[in-house]
Amino acid sequence: MQIRFDPSALRQTKWHEYAVRFLLGGLITAVAGVIAKQFGPSLGGLFLAFPAIFPASATLIEKHEKQKKEKEGLQGIQRAREAASVDAAGSAMGSMGLFVFALLVWQFVPRHSALPVLTGATIAWLAVSVLFWLVRKRA
Repeated sequence: MQIRFDPSALRQTKWHEYAVRFLLGGLITAVAGVIAKQFGPSLGGLFLAFPAIFPASATLIEKHEKQKKEKEGLQGIQRAREAASVDAAGSAMGSMGLFVFALLVWQFVPRHSALPVLTGATIAWLAVSVLFWLVRKRA
């Protein structure tokens, strides 16, 4: 499956689908806040790192791919699942980069200035995420 940016997909998404994404993302963030208040910021931060928009986007990707195939008179269940799995793989790769980001910030912010640490951690997040993507692409 070739990964590419298709801006026409923005027109295919209906306003209520965006609302679902924002609602789920906000709900997951609120739950992370409740967990942080109840059990402390370390545990709450782990839940906040959860890709908040992923559950909604995966279901919407599956729905749109299935609809595309059905318009062509085909069953799109397998294609829809493959598209959602590519999205899940991308989220996992980004999450691995986010883990590295969090680890670097946790280790270095207490002893160093925040801006250089955040800059370096952001670059590390990008590098790790791209590295995982390149490794997966070759597999």
